[in-house]
Amino acid sequence: MEVSLNVLQRHQAMSSAITSAFRPAPPASTDSFSIRAFDGPLGAEINGLDLNRPLSEQGLAEIRAALVKHGVVVFRDQRIPPEQHIAFSRRFGPLQVHVLNRFHLQHHPEILIVSNVIENGQPIGLVDAGADWHSDLSYMPKPSLGSLLYAQELPPEQGDTLYANMFNAYDTLPADVKKTLEGRRAVHSYVYRYKRLQKLSPWRVDLTQKQIDEVPEVEHPVIRTHPENGRKALFVSEGFTSHIVGLPRDESDALLKYLHEHTIRAENVYTHKWRAHDIVFWDNRSTVHYAAITPQHLRRTLYRTTVEGDVPF
Repeated sequence: MEVSLNVLQRHQAMSSAITSAFRPAPPASTDSFSIRAFDGPLGAEINGLDLNRPLSEQGLAEIRAALVKHGVVVFRDQRIPPEQHIAFSRRFGPLQVHVLNRFHLQHHPEILIVSNVIENGQPIGLVDAGADWHSDLSYMPKPSLGSLLYAQELPPEQGDTLYANMFNAYDTLPADVKKTLEGRRAVHSYVYRYKRLQKLSPWRVDLTQKQIDEVPEVEHPVIRTHPENGRKALFVSEGFTSHIVGLPRDESDALLKYLHEHTIRAENVYTHKWRAHDIVFWDNRSTVHYAAITPQHLRRTLYRTTVEGDVPF
């Protein structure tokens, strides 16, 4: 019986080995990528990574650490379908669906189309998404952790996106301004920005009452602490911050104007010049960004996912 059992075990082991030999190998992990910091106030590029292939938890942690450290990370030469764009983004947290549902990618509401292309007399995406400096979805109770913007069609010129480092913006404030801002809160409002941009764009139709109800005003600290590294950053923007709570309106406007001008000084800004198949992932907790409107004859279309963050403190 013992001999028969050993023979059986050897037979099973051999069968298993033969089966394994003909079983398709799982796709190799893509963890052998490199991260190169840009020579500037923020930003790094990631090379050697194919987002169609598996990525380990350790690889994911390295990317997240690079995002926190550099504010902006650029994945070069990616060719992924919308499903994989969504799946990769979701590994960093729940995804937020943008209130402008007319510009959701069909069958993929997690993806917002950002585009200046007009077809049949109608825009295919949000034409003026980056028309002023802002942090995505700062008007939500849980503002965005980060956004992942994937180039689909790029113009031969123009179409850059600019990013400003809000850690540096806070660190370089004069001591008296820091003291003035200590403990202050500001109101962030989607409707405030929408109505302002609506006056400049023929494509922004009136929001429905349902859409307005989905984005009530919120208050957040003017100086927020980054939840992953503990650094302080300015958390106001030209786009969504309507006013600072507790200050007369003229004082609030003057202070916000000063903070904005301080933030976007040239030495604090990285300009991303898009390459085909780039995916840019930025940290909305420590950066603001701006994309100048690209003329309509220079076609520009990108897909954006947005990862939910935490309540600012």
